[in-house]
Amino acid sequence: MEIKRAQHAGFCFGVKRAVDQVYEQLEMGKTIYTYGPVIHNEEVVKDLERKGVRVIPDKEELRRLDCGTIVIRSHGVAREIYEIIREQGLECIDATCPYVRKIHKIVEKERLADKHIVIIGDASHPEVEGIVGWCDGDVSVIETPEDAVKFTGPENQSICVVAQTTYNYNKFQYIVEIFQKKGYNSSVVVNTICNATEERQAEARAIAAEADVMIVIGGKHSSNTRKLYEICSQECANTYYIQTLDDLHLELPKAVRQVGITAGASTPNKLIEEVQNYVRINF
Repeated sequence: MEIKRAQHAGFCFGVKRAVDQVYEQLEMGKTIYTYGPVIHNEEVVKDLERKGVRVIPDKEELRRLDCGTIVIRSHGVAREIYEIIREQGLECIDATCPYVRKIHKIVEKERLADKHIVIIGDASHPEVEGIVGWCDGDVSVIETPEDAVKFTGPENQSICVVAQTTYNYNKFQYIVEIFQKKGYNSSVVVNTICNATEERQAEARAIAAEADVMIVIGGKHSSNTRKLYEICSQECANTYYIQTLDDLHLELPKAVRQVGITAGASTPNKLIEEVQNYVRINF
């Protein structure tokens, strides 16, 4: 049996940068807080908590802090959060993924140009919540093609379309086509899905198309991992979504010739290797 592990799997640039920054601050002996989980991987967050890092869940609790170092999570935050940190006199370490920060600058600029901002993504995801917080009103979040069909923008106002960095690339293109058919051809459309996401999704799709069994590893709250699972499930009926090795309960028939493995951007390489070695030894 062959095991095919995706080359584009595990920590992406933005996630590695954020996690490294937290550990670097810990080594300096500082009291560290992160605004929200620094990444969407519970195992990593638990390890940081064991080392003394505390997660600040909302702005109300942030306002109660009067000392310490706040690390801004890789997903980014609204402008208001930076203002509260300054007001409280806290040290700020900004671990926002540069690709996410780029979206903040785009929507801020286009709102000043009086465009209605359309974000394609999950409205409840912290990255999208952060982007909304740089728009100063006049913003819509579109999650599905069905939402795009129903969308009616403000009269006599152009729109600016951006995407959550981890959104499904093919679905983004389809939604943009819907907007074009609705007459928004003169609007600004910026593909802000990061290159690593596009590569990860394309490779996962290709591996799943050939695999008899596909394993997708990532945190249960990870948006990019859920999208990998969605893509792989379309290509391979036997697709498993696991968070840790303990979640893997495989019963592989002898006819299985190839098992594919991919992982979300917040998945440590150590975990991917554990799963790969388990499958190799036991099957």
